[in-house]
Amino acid sequence: MEQKFRLKSFLLGNGGRKRNHWIAKKPSWMMPITHGYHVVEHNVINDDSDDSDFDSVVIQREQMDQTELWYFGIFDAVIVDGVTKFLQSHFFDKKLKESHMRRKTIETLKKAYLSAKTKTREENESKETCRMGSTSVMVINGEKLVIANMGDYRTIFCRNGIAHHITGTHKQSTKRHWYHKLFAGPRHSKGSELVVGSERIDSDTEFLILASNGIWEVMKNQEAVNLIRHIEDPQEAAECLAKEALIRMSKSNISCLIIRLD
Repeated sequence: MEQKFRLKSFLLGNGGRKRNHWIAKKPSWMMPITHGYHVVEHNVINDDSDDSDFDSVVIQREQMDQTELWYFGIFDAVIVDGVTKFLQSHFFDKKLKESHMRRKTIETLKKAYLSAKTKTREENESKETCRMGSTSVMVINGEKLVIANMGDYRTIFCRNGIAHHITGTHKQSTKRHWYHKLFAGPRHSKGSELVVGSERIDSDTEFLILASNGIWEVMKNQEAVNLIRHIEDPQEAAECLAKEALIRMSKSNISCLIIRLD
């Protein structure tokens, strides 16, 4: 399954495509970022699965004046269109000033998910529960991460070999600026939970793992970090992580995206 909008800067699809490279030259604060991703076909996990439910991987880079912005995401089929279209019309198409960028990034991500969530629920009123999963990250000037996790999908970041992640219940780092939890629904429906937070990128920040529930159901955050930390090629690392989830007999969506920042 592929969807495209803004072809010049968006890569949206699934499957084990090769990594993309972008090496910064100017201005000096722009940092090299490499990434790779892998999505396991559903018939490998479950013979009777519906291919229309494939996860989608989104990768976009924008430069707005002196601000470089990377956007990465993994979305299930239910919510992908709502979030990406909202961001395109309310964020990427706007000429934002650098001084407004960080605040607007957080605000717009929350609004994008809220809008998509509301629309999806309205379209699926006949269903008792509608589980939605997604994790996405914006990297601003190679200095700051804004992370949004929905449902059982999440992003973790490796800092000096230690796995960290945004949660809605407590702060795991004294350096965390803030966290916010929205849509705290019934305990039986994790698809109703969204957590948005920000983190600073420092010299100890090595890489990020964005992954679906099929990864996190069978391994802990630190296990995932330990498994791929020594693999410099992010495409190879993504494939390794997905293969390990299959070996552990995960039965949910297996999708992962690795971003190296060092």
